[in-house]
Amino acid sequence: MSEAPEVSEAELVLRSTRVVTPEGTRPAAVAVAGGTITAVLPHRAPAPEGARVEDFGDDVLLPGLVDTHVHVNDPGRTHWEGFWTATRAAAAGGVTTLVDMPLNSLPPTTTVDHLRVKRGVAADKAHVDVGFWGGALPDNVKDLRPLHDSGVFGFKAFLSPSGVDEFPHLDQDGLARSLAEIAGFDGLLIVHAEDPDHLAAAPQRNGPRYADFLAGRPRVAEDAAVARLIDQARRLNARVHVLHLSSGSALPLIAAAKADGVRITVETCPHYLTLTAEEVPDGASEFKCCPPIREAADQDLLWQALADGTIDCVVTDHSPSTADLKTADFATAWGGISGLQLSLAAVWTEARRRGHGLEDVVRWMSAGTAALAGLSRKGGIEAGRDADFAVLAPDESFTVDPAALQHRNPVTAYAGRTLCGVVKSTWLRGERILADGEFTEPKGRLLTRTP
Repeated sequence: MSEAPEVSEAELVLRSTRVVTPEGTRPAAVAVAGGTITAVLPHRAPAPEGARVEDFGDDVLLPGLVDTHVHVNDPGRTHWEGFWTATRAAAAGGVTTLVDMPLNSLPPTTTVDHLRVKRGVAADKAHVDVGFWGGALPDNVKDLRPLHDSGVFGFKAFLSPSGVDEFPHLDQDGLARSLAEIAGFDGLLIVHAEDPDHLAAAPQRNGPRYADFLAGRPRVAEDAAVARLIDQARRLNARVHVLHLSSGSALPLIAAAKADGVRITVETCPHYLTLTAEEVPDGASEFKCCPPIREAADQDLLWQALADGTIDCVVTDHSPSTADLKTADFATAWGGISGLQLSLAAVWTEARRRGHGLEDVVRWMSAGTAALAGLSRKGGIEAGRDADFAVLAPDESFTVDPAALQHRNPVTAYAGRTLCGVVKSTWLRGERILADGEFTEPKGRLLTRTP
């Protein structure tokens, strides 16, 4: 811990018997001044004169979560979501920073002008800090460097159809061109990795049976796309990141690539870690996402890969829509899981059952995601970081009521589930932005990548 004299720098002192720091969980007092953590001190260190003290007792003080995979859909599809509702849902779930995906908004974030539009819409609506990914399309290679220079955190690409016409996927030649350009300025390409040829060869059936939908998105499509991405990254010494991995059979490829020095990172999502194909009811398209929720055997492999570091982080891939798009036909229903507000509780519920601690959850959902995006002031309770916190009652439980959630449309695959971990309050740069269900006015900032 820091030495006691540093506490004189504090305007605010937050105390808990359980503070999750990079060195472990301990009783501590966290000193804050000017929105920044100035020291992590012994639990009963005296507060400086004039400092406000908040004592959370045995509730756990966590660093605010960083969710680097959120579809806000604003502007253009704000009837699906929007910055006001998405960032309230984030704050309610202990997420203090999110990075918005470039598609499902109109326009997509694929040029500097489009980024300017997105930032203008978000500016006065963000309850938490917000950054932006750019998009890599077949025809916008010339826009990648200007977007990078304008502060996007990296570039999203699909290797198979995205589901929206304004965001076409990259074929292998397009991937090579975009990745070569991005590697030239040491940027990051984040990739939806499903191979279109394997998807086209799989049986495609309409109807309500989840088994039919699952058969149409086979794990071999993920495995083949990941293998090709690894080859391109190795050839160009490029930085790549695999989005929302659900296939356990892709993990040996990734582990071997990492061992060989390929610059690859990987994420998975709460729905892959907590839901299984065996339990998805027919017709329940609130469970539809791409790649799909797979069998329990895949889930076990994903947890093992989180434990051994093959998978680097956990993000929501919050991808909401209006309820009418979640039809009973899995072939035509919109694919996306709404889970932003529930991600911490969902992961913690299953993590504790499997013997993991909150330190692990913080590593996957705060420190790891902050590192992915290069957010050096986020992701940890230590001096010099932003004073972003979630206060969690880890043993309290609640039953998910979709109508009580903050995101715009009351649709979620977690409906009716009992989850552990109640967020009591959320803090952004030392200011409480949520307590007992009450929000302040928006205090979030728009973030840009720093060199």
